[in-house]
Amino acid sequence: MVMTKIYFLHGFCGSGKTTYAKKLEAEGMAVRFSLDEWMVDLYGVNPPAGSYAEYNSRIEAVMLKVAAHILNQGGSVILDFGFWTRQERDEARAWAEEMQQPYKFLAFDAPEEVLKSRVLTRTSAQKDGEVFIDENAFNLFKTRFEPLQEDEVCEKISS
Repeated sequence: MVMTKIYFLHGFCGSGKTTYAKKLEAEGMAVRFSLDEWMVDLYGVNPPAGSYAEYNSRIEAVMLKVAAHILNQGGSVILDFGFWTRQERDEARAWAEEMQQPYKFLAFDAPEEVLKSRVLTRTSAQKDGEVFIDENAFNLFKTRFEPLQEDEVCEKISS
C-alpha cells in the first residue's frame, strides 16, 4: 500500500480546507502548511492588495522548500494552498512527481452562500491566523477561482 506523502487541498475560501488540514495534522498524518496563517504572521491580517501576490509567492516558495526537506526525511505534508487555478494544480502535480512522492488532491466544496457566510462570519470574528476578507474581496476572489476539470483526479470532500 502506497502511503500518501503530499496532501494538496483545493477549494475556495470558506470551504473547510484549513479545518480539515488541522484535523489531519492532529491525527499525526503530516506537517501542515497553511498560506493564510503565514500571510498573517508575516504581513498582517489585511496586506496591501498590490503586494498580496508577491507576498503569497514568497511564502509559498519558503513553504515548498521546507516541505521538500520534510519529504526527503520521510515525512508527509499538507499543503493548504487552495490551488485555485489549473496552472497551480498542474505545477503542484509536477512538483510531487519530480520529488517522486505519492500525492492526493482533496477537493473541498460547499454552496456559494455557505462559503460567503463562513468567510464573512470568520472575518467579523477575526481569529488569529485568518486573513481579512470582506464581501468585495470574496466576490473578486471568486472571479479568479477555477473549478477542477473532469480530467483532474481528486477525492471530493463536502463541508
